[in-house]
Amino acid sequence: MKIFKITAIAVAALILIVVAAGIYVKTALPDTGPAPDITIERTPVRLERGKYLANHVAVCMDCHSKRDWNLFAGPIAAHFGGGGEKFDQQMGFPGVFYAPNITPYALGEWSDGEIFRAITTGVTKEGRALFPLMAYHRFGQLDQEDIYSIIAYIRELPPVKKDIPRSQADFPVNYLINTMPQKANFTKLPSMQDQLGYGKYLITASGCVDCHSKTDKGSVIKGSEFGGGMEFVSPHGIVRSANITMHKETGIGSWSKQAFIKRFKAYADSSYISPKLQPGELNTPMPWTMYAGIQEADLEAIYAYLASITPIENRVIRLEKKTSK
Repeated sequence: MKIFKITAIAVAALILIVVAAGIYVKTALPDTGPAPDITIERTPVRLERGKYLANHVAVCMDCHSKRDWNLFAGPIAAHFGGGGEKFDQQMGFPGVFYAPNITPYALGEWSDGEIFRAITTGVTKEGRALFPLMAYHRFGQLDQEDIYSIIAYIRELPPVKKDIPRSQADFPVNYLINTMPQKANFTKLPSMQDQLGYGKYLITASGCVDCHSKTDKGSVIKGSEFGGGMEFVSPHGIVRSANITMHKETGIGSWSKQAFIKRFKAYADSSYISPKLQPGELNTPMPWTMYAGIQEADLEAIYAYLASITPIENRVIRLEKKTSK
C-alpha cells in the first residue's frame, strides 16, 4: 500500500507542476519588455526605403494582401495590406492563422512603438504572441532604421476596411506559442562595399533560409540551410523549394551572376502578366512579381553571399502532383 501512496503523491505532484507551468506560460508570457515610446517621423527617405523593403525585400505585402492563386506565383489581387491570407492545417500549420490587416484601418490605434515591438519581437498591442509565420525572429536582427522605414510606409497605406478573424493555434502550440517571442538583437545595415555582409543582411530581411531549407515542426533543420526541400502542400500535390546553394549538380552552381539576376528581373517588365494556371496545375509560393523589384546591386550582393556558403548536395523533386485514385 505504501508504494501506491508514494506513486499517487508523485503523480499528483507532477500534475501540479504541469498545471503550474501551463498557468505561467499562459499568464506570464510572452515577455519581451514594454513597447518603446517612439514617434517615427515619416520623411520622404523613410517612406521610399520602407516601400522598397515592404514590397520587394521583406515582402510584407506578400502575406498581408489578397493573392490570386489562379495565376502563376499568386500576384497580389486586392486588399493591399488588408490581410486575410489563411494558413491552416491542410498546409501543415498547427492551427489556423490569418495574416492581419496592417493598414491604418486596423493599426490606427496602435502606437509606433507597439507596431515596432510586434514586428521585431512578436508581441501584439494586447500582449498576445504572434505565431512565427510572422518573421519577427528575422526582423529583430535588422537595422532599427529599416524597421522605422517600414512602419512609416505602412502608416501611409490607404486604409482597407477589412476585419480579419483571430488566429487560433492547436494544442499544445496554443501554449507553446507564448514561449516563441524573443527580444530583438538589432544590427547595423552594412555598407554596400561590404558585399558579403550586405548580401547576408538582405537575405536575413528577405527570409530566403525560411523557405529554402528543410524544416521540422516549423523550424529550419540545422545543416539544411538554403539546400531546399521545404514542402508546400496544396490540394493538387506538393511543391518543394529549390536548392539555392552553389552545388553544381543539385543547386544553382551552374548559374552565372547574370543568369541569377535575369531570373528575378524576368518578372519586372511592366508588360509582364502572370499566366493563368490550368486546372490541377501546381503553383509556386515564390512571390516572383514582388522580388522582381529588388535592385540589381542588391541581387548581386545576395548572389555573392550564396556563393560564399558551403554548397549542399540535395536533389529536390520540385513538383509532386497528387495522383487520382
